[in-house]
Parts: sequence; structure tokens; C-alpha cells
Amino acid sequence: MPKRFALVLILPLALLGALPASAAVKASDVIQRAIDGFVRPAYNGLHQHAEALAKAMHKLCEAPSQANLEAARAAFSATVYAWSSAEIIGFGPIKENNRLERMLFWPDRKSIGLKQVQAALSEKDPAATDSVQLAGKSVAMQGLGALEFVLYGDGADALTGKDESYRCAYGASVAGNIETIAADVSAAWNKPDGFAALWANPGPQNALYRDGNEAVTELVGVFINELEMVRDVRLKGFLGAKPDADKPKQAIYWRSQNTANALAGNLAGIDALFQVSKLGDALSPDARWMAESIHIQLVNGVATAKAVHGPIDKALADPALREKLEHFALITSSLSTLIGTRLTAEFGLTAGFSSLDGD
Repeated sequence: MPKRFALVLILPLALLGALPASAAVKASDVIQRAIDGFVRPAYNGLHQHAEALAKAMHKLCEAPSQANLEAARAAFSATVYAWSSAEIIGFGPIKENNRLERMLFWPDRKSIGLKQVQAALSEKDPAATDSVQLAGKSVAMQGLGALEFVLYGDGADALTGKDESYRCAYGASVAGNIETIAADVSAAWNKPDGFAALWANPGPQNALYRDGNEAVTELVGVFINELEMVRDVRLKGFLGAKPDADKPKQAIYWRSQNTANALAGNLAGIDALFQVSKLGDALSPDARWMAESIHIQLVNGVATAKAVHGPIDKALADPALREKLEHFALITSSLSTLIGTRLTAEFGLTAGFSSLDGD
């Protein structure tokens, strides 16, 4: 099975149908609901937003103005939120052809991407303005991080005039590349005989999922892995134990003020996936409270993130807003315990792993 995490199934009674018929839940049904109710709509939504972003960038290049720059930036922020929801499904088609890294090269601790984008803008590399040729270049030059610098980095205000035609053309090329990736992933998830069919139809002849246990393990792993990623990589990457340890410029999307927007999108995606899959229906009656608690905490987490506005450095300097970020961290920790320990135990799953340690 895919080795993205190391959940060990012992005896998920409800999912195997060992409980009375009224409580039994077929693993394949859970997965099919997850695919039809979340994965396909999420990646289709991403494609639509990416398409709108590409159009906004072309309009900006054709008619540079403050209004068109603001429209392109708004389309960028909407695409970031759509991606943040969809990216929790970080396996399957998005992992093929380096699509995940091409969509978002982050974290970029050595500023590799930044340097490459700045070099392209400085040297005016003509190949970078063609989305087809750009797709063959460094992954760091062709995704959301690159476009963020084009739209918000040093010199971005010049996009309102005609003097930065190369910068805009490069940005439009990046947006076109993002649209292509989103379209390809959405199409792959919708293929009748594609990855979705493998995930939803486990069996002895299935190369990826030998039985329903492995298929459900993939789903449960999404919740556990992504909560850990959101908290330990995205949030704690810039939120220090104390204010003097904060690193605002290590925050994802800090230039575009989309840090909290992305965190909200991540948890909104997790909540939507959990709800539509109806995984909670597989819990015993005495444990059904877990599903409701998970939903409530995810909703609270989204609201908490959305309450953090403006530049992330100013938010960190504001005690009230910084407290919201700390509260967001507590919510994700509580959810990790609830899902990674209590819910998995209820299903007979043993979750003793870190998705980020190479297991």
C-alpha cells in the first residue's frame, strides 16, 4: 500500500461490518463518498479558480491598471484558498509529474525559488513567459510561490503600468501553468479507470489497496497527516513559543497576506472531507460524540484563522491576534488527539507515527 504514513489496522469492527447491520459501514462506500463529495469537487473548484486567475493575469497584461492588479490579486487569494482545501489530498494524481511541487514549492528555506524567480525577472528569460516551456523549468519557478512574488514582491506595483511587461508576461505564464496542473489533476480524478477507481475498489488484484482496511487507512491518514502539517510545519514554522521567537517571513504566503487564509482553507478542507465521507457513521453509538466534536473543533479552527487579518508580522505583534494563532494551534492539537488517538482506537487503528519523518 502507499507508504505515506504507517497506520496499522488491528480490527476496525464497524468498517468490516462485524457490528449489527444498522451500524455496519462498507469501506468502499466511505471512500466513494470521499471522492464524489470532496476530492472531485475540490480539485474541480481549484481548476475553476485557476482558470479565473489566468484570465485575470492576461487582462492585467493587456490593460495594466490598479484595478486590474487588484483583480488579479483577488483571484490569486481565492486560488490560494481553493488550493489549501484541495491540497489535503496530497496523494494520487497530484503526486505525478512533480505536480505537487510545481503547484507549491514550499518551504523554501534556502530561498532557492525566490532567487530563481528574481533571476528570471532580472534576465527576462523569454522561455519563462511560455507556460509550456516553463513547465520544464525548475519547480520553484512555476507555482503559487512564484506568482505571489510577481504580484506582491519588490517591484510589483509597477504592474499597474506598461514598464513591467515582462514581469506580467511571466506572471501570466505561471498562472497558465497553475491552471494546466489543476485541470490535469481534476481530469485524472474524474477518469473512470483512474486513481479514484483504485482507491474506491480495493481488492487482491489492486496494486495500491489490497483491501478496504488499506483504503480507509489512506483516508484516516489524511486527517492525521494534514493536521500535523498545518500545526507543525505551516503554523509553528513562524509562530514561536514566545513572541521574540516569531519568524513572520517564514510564514507561507506572507507577502500576499494569505497566511491565515491558507490555514483556514486547510481546516475547511479537512472538515468537508470528514463530513461527506460520513466516517463518523462507522463509530459505535457510544462514540458518536467524537464525530460531532471533530466537526465543531474544525469549524472553530476555520473561524479562528479567518479572524486573523492583515500582514502576518503585524498580527504577531498584536497580542489579541497572536492569541488567536496560539488558540488555532491548541485546536489542531486537540483534533490530533481526538482523531489520531481516540477515533483510531475506536476503529482498532494504531497510530504511532509521524507523517513528516520519512516513514
